[in-house]
Amino acid sequence: MKKALVFIAALLLIAGGCSRAPKKALVGYVINNMNDTFQTYVVDAFKAYFADKPEYTVEVQDAQEDVVRQQDQVNNLIAKGAKALVVVPVNTSAMAPITKAAQDAKIPLVYVNRNPFGDAQPPANVFYVGSQEIVAGQLQMESMGKLLNGQGGVAILMGKLDNEGAILRTQGNEDVIKSKFPNIKVLAKETGNWQRVQGMSLTENWVTTYGSSLNGILANNDEMALGAAEALRAAGRTDVIVMGVDFIPDAKTAIGNGTLTASVLQDSAGQGRGAAEAAAKALAGQSQPGINWIPFVYIDKSNYTQY
Repeated sequence: MKKALVFIAALLLIAGGCSRAPKKALVGYVINNMNDTFQTYVVDAFKAYFADKPEYTVEVQDAQEDVVRQQDQVNNLIAKGAKALVVVPVNTSAMAPITKAAQDAKIPLVYVNRNPFGDAQPPANVFYVGSQEIVAGQLQMESMGKLLNGQGGVAILMGKLDNEGAILRTQGNEDVIKSKFPNIKVLAKETGNWQRVQGMSLTENWVTTYGSSLNGILANNDEMALGAAEALRAAGRTDVIVMGVDFIPDAKTAIGNGTLTASVLQDSAGQGRGAAEAAAKALAGQSQPGINWIPFVYIDKSNYTQY
């Protein structure tokens, strides 16, 4: 009888072990703001990469543009047992605590879209996937300068000033003006915080202040560019060239109907997929470069239907 009971108990233990699902690797994704249209495309591509990989589970947290909240979310994910982290920085100059937390936990960390390292290489087991932001500004201004025949006045709509993208895209604009178009004057340079409504408000003020001297608007992203285009439409100004960055769907529509002159495609799908691949490779112990650049592409009416 004892032998039978022992045998039954052993069978139950084996059955219980077989029915227990294998533990999935948690990959945490902490986004800067789910209200940022472009960023939602990045995270969608990230999630799509893992959709057919049952060995992983993904958890997305929204920092809502609060750097302290973002640090707390990272720490909470580490406490939950995350095996890898992907972060879109709220403030690229304030990522040291997040980098340290990941290194202390000995888990890979991938920053995507916003580069907290500048010209430096990321430390061991930390990676960056994104585009060379200065190139977007250069592509904008090279085209703007040609369209204006090297003469006129432009205004620059900047993103959040604690963000590398805003700083370097604006620098790209200004570098090209200085080197190639010295007769183009920057009339104004103000931050619209990446928001469409703020781009509209600033442009309304510029139309009043600068009148016919305003010939072009360079926006660090499409949301602000679309706001600028709306303000110009309301003012009856069809003579002002407006360019954005990101090539979101609304920008594609606006280029098609002539409301927006151009955008610079930032490959959201490529960045999201690249971040997911970097995390997966790191978890698998595969070697990879510390930085993976995703190219920008200039988009106007001649090629917008291709993308």
